[in-house]
Amino acid sequence: MKKIVLSALTLLLAMCISGYAKETATPKLKHKAQTKVEKPQEVKIVNENVQQKPDIRIITADNSQGAITIKSIEQAFKNNGFDISTNNDMSSSFKNKFGKTDKTAGTDFIIYRLMPVLNRELSVKLIKDYPEFGLIAPISTSVYSKDGSKISISSLSINAMSKMTGVPEDNADLKALYAALTKALAEALPNGTFQDLTYNVLKPDGSLVTRFTFVLPNPKDDVIEALEAYEEQMEAEVESVGFVFPVFTDMAKDLKKAGIDEYDFYKTVSICNLDVIYPVHKNHPEVGAYAPCTMYKYKKKSEKFTRMGYPSVHNWTIGTQIEDEYSLKPLIEAQDLLESKIDSTIE
Repeated sequence: MKKIVLSALTLLLAMCISGYAKETATPKLKHKAQTKVEKPQEVKIVNENVQQKPDIRIITADNSQGAITIKSIEQAFKNNGFDISTNNDMSSSFKNKFGKTDKTAGTDFIIYRLMPVLNRELSVKLIKDYPEFGLIAPISTSVYSKDGSKISISSLSINAMSKMTGVPEDNADLKALYAALTKALAEALPNGTFQDLTYNVLKPDGSLVTRFTFVLPNPKDDVIEALEAYEEQMEAEVESVGFVFPVFTDMAKDLKKAGIDEYDFYKTVSICNLDVIYPVHKNHPEVGAYAPCTMYKYKKKSEKFTRMGYPSVHNWTIGTQIEDEYSLKPLIEAQDLLESKIDSTIE
């Protein structure tokens, strides 16, 4: 069984990990965007059998007195400079979607919420020099409790933030963001204890991000109208296979306010699929540190290309050491499906 799982993971990595492609001339298309999709690089898998720096950390606190609530958690983040992008009750969503066929749906945790949070000021500073920082703007977190006596929040480690976005760990703004997040987590769960997840993991030699680079058709010379037309098409395609968009974030005004006027547009959109998160959360509730995943979409005034990217689900497998086929299979299928649907809108 282990050989089968490793084989499946190797297939996942070969499909998922995208590198940069050379910009080449592309024939004009009547209804779809001109595109250069960045194709996967060759991936080397090395089982080092050593503990890597953790990608996820969990803080857990006693809540036997019921003093910690969803509202008190939200307030702790707001007090530390974060907007609550959304706070989705996933147990309710699981029950509504899967309850007819699975009577236990929504009962694994008395609380299971996905709560992306956004620090606009620091995110803008990071995007200025590292446009791919939009991959974690907002930052995903999961809030969960089995029976209410203890409550946990999972989030990405600074190591994972750095690996995913390309921002060095010692970057002053990234360190400030991480410090603010740590303080918010500590205030949200008073007397809580932080736990880093350490695994013996498969280490990939390649990118953790699936990227797309293309030219939007813009017959009316209105880039925002062109973007909105493309977004409508892309979202319809992706939603048709079960993906939803719980959060839309427009960073353009924040960037301009900070004196950064080099973008025609800069947006992020969070993407979630219940068919994926439902089986995985049962054994790996901390995976909410990656869910929903965030896609950036931007175009610089100095470039003809629009650029998009989202974290490959490979982050999930190395961040939580997912090896069971029940959890792994929907991840593989979701990565392939999402990538193919987006490809179909820009090829």
